[in-house]
Amino acid sequence: MIEVVSTEEGFRAVDARKNSVEVVAEGWTPETVDASVPSPTDTHLTGTATTLRFPPAFVSVTRLDDDETFELGSETGPLELPSGDYLLRISGNVITYVRVRGAVTVAKPDYDATVLSFPEPTEVTVGFRSRVQSPPGTITVPRTPEGVATALTYLSASNRTSTPDRSFPTMRGHPPLVEFGEEANVPTFFQGEASDDLELLLPPRLDYLFPAASLSQYLGTTVTVEEGTTPRLRTPTRERELGNLPCFERKAADLLRRTFLLDCLVRNVGPYGTDLAEMRHLETLSLDPDELYRTTLAERLDAYLDAPFERVDDELPEWHLSMYVDPSYDHVEVLPYLLASLPNVFLARSDPLPGGERLSRSLDDFYRTSGDDTVAVDLVKPRLGPGRVHGWLAEGAPIDVFKSVPAAYPNQRKYGGRGEEQISVVAVLNDSEMVGEHGEAARIYRERATDLDLDIAVRERLSTAELARVFESSHDLVHYIGHCEESGLRCPDGNLSMSSLGESNAQTFFLNACGSFHEGVALVEKGSVAGGVTFNKVLDADAARVGTGFARLLMHGFCLERALDLARRRIMMGKDYTVVGDGTHVLTQSENFIPVTIRLQSRPDGLYDAEVEAFSSTKFGGYYQPHVASSDRSHLHGNSVQFTLDREELARVLERANAPVVYDGDLHWSESLANRL
Repeated sequence: MIEVVSTEEGFRAVDARKNSVEVVAEGWTPETVDASVPSPTDTHLTGTATTLRFPPAFVSVTRLDDDETFELGSETGPLELPSGDYLLRISGNVITYVRVRGAVTVAKPDYDATVLSFPEPTEVTVGFRSRVQSPPGTITVPRTPEGVATALTYLSASNRTSTPDRSFPTMRGHPPLVEFGEEANVPTFFQGEASDDLELLLPPRLDYLFPAASLSQYLGTTVTVEEGTTPRLRTPTRERELGNLPCFERKAADLLRRTFLLDCLVRNVGPYGTDLAEMRHLETLSLDPDELYRTTLAERLDAYLDAPFERVDDELPEWHLSMYVDPSYDHVEVLPYLLASLPNVFLARSDPLPGGERLSRSLDDFYRTSGDDTVAVDLVKPRLGPGRVHGWLAEGAPIDVFKSVPAAYPNQRKYGGRGEEQISVVAVLNDSEMVGEHGEAARIYRERATDLDLDIAVRERLSTAELARVFESSHDLVHYIGHCEESGLRCPDGNLSMSSLGESNAQTFFLNACGSFHEGVALVEKGSVAGGVTFNKVLDADAARVGTGFARLLMHGFCLERALDLARRRIMMGKDYTVVGDGTHVLTQSENFIPVTIRLQSRPDGLYDAEVEAFSSTKFGGYYQPHVASSDRSHLHGNSVQFTLDREELARVLERANAPVVYDGDLHWSESLANRL
């Protein structure tokens, strides 16, 4: 759902998750003519204008007369397009389509905006499409391995095409939900979605069905269980064994990555292609993209498996997300939510945390709490597979990964549908000694208030009743700064246990208090989506550095897990912080659409080596262009690009990047670092 509201300078489109795009429309006169936008949109409007101004974004243009395509990336342009019939796609936080008949100039002045200008008042149709995906319905299956196999067969109903374009994030919708019943009931509109050409044969065991889920969902396979069988994948021309556990998990993950990433390359000869730097790898593999784009998925899969993928493996992105799941029937209903991000799914295995990895407790005199009331958490060390971000959907408190809580996923749905409302942030200071973090966090939130339409409230010394009302009221982020004891978060009149709340309506939270892990889990079980917490005691100074870093990253579109991962690297004792709930959840939109991270290193010759990367744990398969003068090609999300810059060019890059920079052993913000350098 998207709502379009008028502004003083034009109009603003807002979706259910409060992602928005602001359009400045000069000379705008609305019209009632219902002109068509030849692309799926949630809503559109028609009018005449002389100029349309959007936030900076990647722009692709198709001339509908002859299907000729053009692009305006970070450095190209302006595009001077002669009179014709055009469809422009502007890839922002809300996807925007503009249909125009006539001449149009597309430019990015100083990277600050995307501007469409017309030589005279021209009729345009502007359409908007939300990137927010909702489950299309529910599949009912028996509580048996055969029932789960049936569910996996039809979860691929969310794929919108069988071409390589299915590797685009926008072409993979949210899978249908799954519930258990006495008999299978698959709605008619899901039937026929599974491929007759591809079949996964598995033993009738959940520990095989779970690791096969993402592979089956992307390929659209029929899943069949058979007692005593060796896992294998059938195509019309051949059959491939995938091995037994534990190697089956890794083979399924490797096959998914190979197929998905090669689809990302082949799709560029299709109608939505771009000048992608990684396309060169197809020549190394002797794969013909024009031929493969037109073949069936099964034929593509055969060609991909015959190609020497190991020659280009290291040149392609690492998989974005791996989930470690206890293969139980209780977690089957969580699978559709996980598969919306297409993660690797591995079985949850862990080891006791070695003593050398446990953080020293010899600094107790300097910790934030006095006494022995802080709740300690028994930690486990997950056995991790390949992946950039890791989540743990099993018993135990894991280090180095986020602690997934099943309730987090359906909770997300209740925070939609409020598109016109401001993002509500409450900073609570219940520890007077931490006033520095409180003030800095409030400053960061206020910095973004105008850009994101934030409603900021700063509260101090809240009683248990007042703090309960904060969590039970509707807020998008509650940043609590104070103390946590076994009986709950400390208040002037006692302690408040999150389990005592009627419900939590705080979408996200950061409990920057010692030993807040269990309180954070309780908040998710009461209605929140995700939040940052601590395992044990943390130093005052460390808490302030992590808290302010986390606040800034969260306000710039990083998911909770990435925000906390970057923020906690600022301190030696970062393992004491973690995320509970859905760690991939994103609270606010990034100005860059996908958050960008820069790693910087100075050289003896006065130049700088810069590594730029755009990455998302939920929008894998997209591409980006760095805002660097020497960059004129697109790159897959998750692949970094290296540049050597002099001081002047580096300053220009940092001033417009609005991104975190890892430099000189610490995390900096690009604008402040530009001033320093």
